[in-house]
Amino acid sequence: MILHVRFFSFCIFCSMGAFDPIILLILGVEETGVYKTIIEPSEGLYKEKGSKFIAHVFHVESEEEIKDSLNQIKKLYYNARHHCYAYRLNPENEQFRSNDDGEPSGTAGKPILNQILSYELFDVLVVVVRYFGGTKLGVSGLIRAYKSATIDALEQTEVIQKTITRKVNVRFEYVLLNDVMRIIKEEDLTILKQQFDNTCFMLLEVQKNREEIIKSKFDKILGIIVN
Repeated sequence: MILHVRFFSFCIFCSMGAFDPIILLILGVEETGVYKTIIEPSEGLYKEKGSKFIAHVFHVESEEEIKDSLNQIKKLYYNARHHCYAYRLNPENEQFRSNDDGEPSGTAGKPILNQILSYELFDVLVVVVRYFGGTKLGVSGLIRAYKSATIDALEQTEVIQKTITRKVNVRFEYVLLNDVMRIIKEEDLTILKQQFDNTCFMLLEVQKNREEIIKSKFDKILGIIVN
């Protein structure tokens, strides 16, 4: 089952004796417009009682890419007993899923997913392949093994921050070019496309959490059409 959730701000209140309550505000992706992900794939390893757990981390942005990566791992480790995985996609409309692939329920996919959540990552797939060593590890042993393999793989890759962006169209007369460029410079906007004539056009990339502010700046100048 795929779950869809949205981030939100919340406050944690606590009191310590005679001290005033402490308010801890935790801002999620929805408020900051910034999220963490990885770019380069990586690999991790955990061994226990003869069993080998090999973890692979991928950057993915769609279910199609997830499917391709899973097929790649299954072909590479065709003789492994289990190919367990978890993923988390789309910081704006979050989707995540875990799969135990024959291991006892909750002992493989969930520990993998919990580490993805702990590292606060999006657009990430982790697949952990298990070669059985002949000795059963029990529920706690399996959870520890899948968790440890995932951590080892995540520690081998670079975590980066990305900003959620929007595209904004701006149309204006050429005489307003200086006004448009002033706002672009003030807001440090990226020009994706531009066309200059009697009527000019620009396609701009803006941060999601500044989109309405930037549009408002353009709207205040007579003769500029923004959408």
